[in-house]
Formats: sequence, structure tokens, C-alpha cells
Amino acid sequence: RYQIHTGLQHSIIRPTQPNCLPLDNVTLPQKLKEVGYSTHMVGKWHLGFYRRECMPTQRGFDTFFGSLLGSGDYYTHFKCDSPGICGYDLYENDNAAWDHDNGIYSTQMYTQKVQQILASHNPRKPIFLYIAYQAVHSPLQAPGKYFEHYRSINNINRRRYAAMLACLDEAINNVTLALKKYGYYDNSIIIYSSDNGGQPMAGGSNWPLRGSKGTYWEGGIRAVGFVHSPLLKNKGSVCKELVHITDWFPTLITLAEGQIDEDIQLDGYDIWETISEGRRSPRVDILHNIDPIYTKAKNGSWAAGYGIWNTAIQSAIRVNHWKLLTGNPGYSDWVPPQSFSNMGPNRWHNERISLSAGKTVWLFNITADPYERVDLSARYPDVVKQLLQRLSQFNKTAVPVRYPPKDPRSNPKLNGGVWGPWFKEDEKKKKSDKSKGANKQKKNKNKKKAN
Repeated sequence: RYQIHTGLQHSIIRPTQPNCLPLDNVTLPQKLKEVGYSTHMVGKWHLGFYRRECMPTQRGFDTFFGSLLGSGDYYTHFKCDSPGICGYDLYENDNAAWDHDNGIYSTQMYTQKVQQILASHNPRKPIFLYIAYQAVHSPLQAPGKYFEHYRSINNINRRRYAAMLACLDEAINNVTLALKKYGYYDNSIIIYSSDNGGQPMAGGSNWPLRGSKGTYWEGGIRAVGFVHSPLLKNKGSVCKELVHITDWFPTLITLAEGQIDEDIQLDGYDIWETISEGRRSPRVDILHNIDPIYTKAKNGSWAAGYGIWNTAIQSAIRVNHWKLLTGNPGYSDWVPPQSFSNMGPNRWHNERISLSAGKTVWLFNITADPYERVDLSARYPDVVKQLLQRLSQFNKTAVPVRYPPKDPRSNPKLNGGVWGPWFKEDEKKKKSDKSKGANKQKKNKNKKKAN
């Protein structure tokens, strides 16, 4: 499902927020369990944990080993959300995995866990393994030996990033070797994919694409990926069709001969034939996102959107070759590799663009111009109107944003020094029991507190 259909269309889930992927969203591992799969998760969850029902083991995974938050130290597994709000974040199933805290770099530790899972499972029985490595997310950390090949890179952030990626490459190789060693490989499908573009300020590079992580420019949303499998009909081919992350859900359930409920409205498509046989994608458009909370563009208006759409709102949509952006687009530079000094990207070498005053709509032919250098919105007003209309249709189906304020009870100090579920259902019950004998005024106060 698109973000607008889960309520998670604004930013990420913060460690202190009482929020998680809504419990009525059925997950991929839940569907695979229905058809006899063992389901295991290793790595980064980041879909919320404020109550026990949000934890990976409650959302379809038989086992979970990894972190609940979006980032943390690769060796100590500690994460501070703000000064004084710090905690440990390494889990085995539903408990803090203190005994695994041996100072092992997370990329290597997660790989060892995957090898153990594969060694102990029967390869004749179906298994779904979701490995969400922490690399190459900040903080930029890597074991010393991986730096040797990258001494020629002057910029220290870029050098660390390269070392982290070399370690990750080795990890993928080790997982593949384990699949072969334990008898899974011939009937396996390996999907390698990333969640967003790079962050030039933290070692990443999207050149020659525009923008960075967190923006809707191609540099922020176009991610690398490959599918590797003996079951592919066309091997070694490049797929240039439209493929979106929402497509994995129906694709993998169909491959596993599972059932997709007809009454759930999916935004994804089964793209296996597109990948395996080179057929046309069933997908003609991608809603990159509509974020009604993001800082509004000062000059945006309904008039600029032809009365169809308020262009102050940050959004982006792709239909066939066309891509439309509205609102405040975020960091819009192209950052060439040579602009990296030890200070991070050198501001003088960026291809700085002065966003023409008052602009809140952009249109690009992404097939011809994936670098988003030639804005065609003035030349093709009819195409702009068509895409705004499509945005408006999508927006009618959006659910309200879930972005609650931070809850002081989330502080790890109140939870044995660990980031973990803090919201307890029985607190409400205790409060209502206490108030039974009290007068109505007290009852009302307690109700407010419980809410």
C-alpha cells in the first residue's frame, strides 16, 4: 500500500512516538505463514514498537533478531533520540539481546544470525527470510580492514561509506554461499533493494541524479535493486519498466501460491513476469507521495494548480514517462562527486540552482531526462492538468496522517535502559477500577488521563 493508505505519509516513526504500522495492515510474512512458510526477520524494523502488538513477532515473523529503531551505533547498539533520552536497541524476539552485545559490527552479526537460521532449517520446507541490514545508514562506522582499498578517497565520509558498502557486499556473498551450502539456492529468489536515495552530507552520492534522501527528486526516490534467482527465465537482463516497492507484496504472495484477499485495496501489482520474462509492467503510474503536513510552499495555490490541486502541498506522481512535483521540493541540487572535500560537499562546486521565484509545479519527461534538468510544465499545461487530476483522485482515498506527539513514557530510563514497548493496555483498567467508588467529577478526570 502507498503511504497515503497507511497514515505514514509524513516522515518516519520517531523512537518516542506512540505509533506503528496500523494493526489492520496485513503484512507479507503473515500472508506467507498462511501457506506454510517459516518467517524470520534479521535487522532493522523501524515500523513502530510502542505496544507489544506492534512488534515484529506479532506482525508475522516467527523469529526476530535486530533493532527496533531507524538507526544506532553499529557496535554498541545504543541510540540517543535527544540528550538524556538514550537506550539499548538490540532484540531477540521480544526481549533485549544483552547476551549478544559482544561489540560485533552489526553487518557481520546479522550475517552470522542468518547463517544460523539457514543451518537449522529444513531446506525442503519453505522459508521467508527478511534481512534488513543497518548499512549504509549513518552513523558512518566500519571495521578497519575495509578501509584499505579506499585510501585514495579524500573525503572521510565518502571513504567510510565505501568501507561500509564493501562489508555489506561481503555479507551478501556470505548469505548466498550459505543458501548454496545448506541446499536452498536452487529454489530461491534473492531480492536486493534499497529504501531511498543517498544522503550526500553523509557519504552518499546520487550523481548524476538530482536531490537527496528525503526529497521527491529522482536522487531521493530512485533506488538500486536486483533480483537473483535460478528460477528467472531471462537472466542478466535490465528491467526498465515501472516497479515500485508496493509490488513485492502481491508478487511474492503469488509466487508462494498464497491468497490475496479480494476486498483489500492494494496499490501493488504482480510484476514477476516483468522481471523474469521482460514483459511490460502492469503498472502505469506511481504515486511517490502526498504529504499534507510537510512545510507548505509559500507561493503555492489552487490557482497555480488550475483549480484542481493546491500546489502548496508537497507531492510527486509518475504517469508513464511523465513526472510531476508540487509544493516545497526540498534540497534540489545536483552534487557531483568531485565536490566532496573533507567538509562534506563543497557548496561552491554544487550545481546550485536558484528555484525560480514562486515556482510550485514541475513537470519532467523522466525517460528522456532522468536528471530533471528540463522543466516542461509551461510547455505542456494539458499534461500538468492530467497529472494534477490523478493526484487529486489519489488524495480522495488518503487516510489521515498518523504522527502523534512524543510520549514521555517512552524514555528507556523507565524501561530498564532499553528502547521497547511502553504503552500498557491494563493502565486504563487500573485507573477505571480506582475511580469506581469516587464521585463523577473524579471519574471524568480519570477518563481524560486514560485517553
